[in-house]
Amino acid sequence: MEFHVRASQPLPPLAIIEDALLAFDPASVVDVDLVQGLRVNAAIDAAALMELLNGIGARVLPGEVEQQPSVCCGGCSG
Repeated sequence: MEFHVRASQPLPPLAIIEDALLAFDPASVVDVDLVQGLRVNAAIDAAALMELLNGIGARVLPGEVEQQPSVCCGGCSG
């Protein structure tokens, strides 16, 4: 799933977020976009992502995690 996180409070450093996500899902990808905020691609749902981020020191509220529509074309059968 892809998520955009626009937290109203500062987030932990990207390296800490990335380490936590990789421990949860070794195939996850995370980066920061100046317009979209934190972008996360991982096998996780919005509630678990919020819990993970808050568990590493963030203060993310439910409305600040936005699941993005799937861009899967189905071509790889995945």
